[in-house]
Amino acid sequence: MKTFKFFSILVFSLILSSCNGQNKSKDTKTNQNISKIEVIDFHSTHRCTTCLAIEANTKFTLNTYFPEELKAGQISFQVINVDEKENEKIAEKFEAAGTSLFLNVIKDGREKHVDLTEFAFMEGTDQDAFSKELKVKIENELKTL
Repeated sequence: MKTFKFFSILVFSLILSSCNGQNKSKDTKTNQNISKIEVIDFHSTHRCTTCLAIEANTKFTLNTYFPEELKAGQISFQVINVDEKENEKIAEKFEAAGTSLFLNVIKDGREKHVDLTEFAFMEGTDQDAFSKELKVKIENELKTL
């Protein structure tokens, strides 16, 4: 049992590091009249089960709890392949080299990058836990707009 537990932790650590689980936050300036949240799911061409689950569970959460905000444009969702040449600049902006989940909170033209990658990998395959926590994180950021 100890061997299995150790092996499970080792495998998870390898997956997390290979999918680039960074924890960084940055503020940048954009159009001063914009206040919204961009949910951005970065990924590489080759995706693991957890990476696919992160995208599916993010879509589920947004469609379930934030349909009005999506319709109004207050929240948007983007899935971006970091391996594609046309996505190079946005990947660099968020320092995303593989699977990463971000909230780009734009308030009065200032961007705040909230890196949810670690959370996403920890809860990515548990739709209920993932959805509940992501919902709270988005609600908290909506209150700041």
